[in-house]
Amino acid sequence: MTRLLVLPGDGIGPEITAATIAVVRAATSGGVTFDEMAIGEASLAAAGSTLPEAVMTAVPQADGVILGPVSHYTYPAGQPNPSAALRTGFQLYANVRPCRSREGLSILRQPMDLVIVRENTEGFYADRSMYAGPGEFMPDADSAFSIRKITALASRRVARAACEIAAARSGKLTVVHKANVLKLTDGLFLREVRAVAADFPTVTLDEVIVDAAAALLVRDPARFDVIVTTNMFGDILSDEASELSGSLGLGGSINAGDDICVAQAQHGSAPDIAGKGVANPSSLILSAAMLLDWLGRRKSDAALADAAARIERAVDRVLDDPQSRTRDVGGALGTEAFAQAVVAAL
Repeated sequence: MTRLLVLPGDGIGPEITAATIAVVRAATSGGVTFDEMAIGEASLAAAGSTLPEAVMTAVPQADGVILGPVSHYTYPAGQPNPSAALRTGFQLYANVRPCRSREGLSILRQPMDLVIVRENTEGFYADRSMYAGPGEFMPDADSAFSIRKITALASRRVARAACEIAAARSGKLTVVHKANVLKLTDGLFLREVRAVAADFPTVTLDEVIVDAAAALLVRDPARFDVIVTTNMFGDILSDEASELSGSLGLGGSINAGDDICVAQAQHGSAPDIAGKGVANPSSLILSAAMLLDWLGRRKSDAALADAAARIERAVDRVLDDPQSRTRDVGGALGTEAFAQAVVAAL
């Protein structure tokens, strides 16, 4: 029996996690159990913390985690961002985001089918670059500084994750960087990616500056198959690629480390539509499918891998019909009805 920890989060989080659980439960025929715990605004009100210690204790005890979106930008000062805390606390160094264009939804002239592997634990993110204290500081009222941290260890491990994905696909890997300007930090990142890629004889490494990569995603998406890059570049490029391929609400995403994997939608908490039953749960459903696939490969459990593949096919079938899409992508279905349609398509 596989046990998943569910952290619904804020805004539309509880709605789309409920939809996701319904789909996973149907796809696995009762082979997965769910333990739910509060984080974010709900746990702040109940326990005085947006990320209670009990949650951090429960994460490694579960087989995997389904994390709903969080409204961390509205939290009181000093309250943790659960998403960032999980990524750094459990060293979930690889944020894996597939982007595949969908008929009738993509704005691209050419099809897109790629995976962006983003380093997840350091970089330009101020909450992930310091052992103690924030990575941003102001020595006076009119000067603000931010620290960018790049380490050989983090670069090597995300490079290996990307090479493994590339080797299982076409063998084509692109490292995206800005080493022409960030000579030391991106220079170090490039050095480690090159060294790791040399250990994969079936992987061909290409190098593209981030400015060009952003343009090529629009003009020539077929240029890419697997992209590996640093934290902020990966965040921006994966959002761009998802929007180009159909919608930010249609892309799955996992945060994976050596032993722990967290499924998390690519989008935010959308508080403006929370409670209205209209949120698109596709991203979290597909993220949960990626989590099942990750677990299936680690456990050599064909049933979990099969459930993941069936969920992906079912979501594809539902999205192929304009009438069964959610409102944000031109359809008429609400959150629960869309989940029911996916269950029926399994």
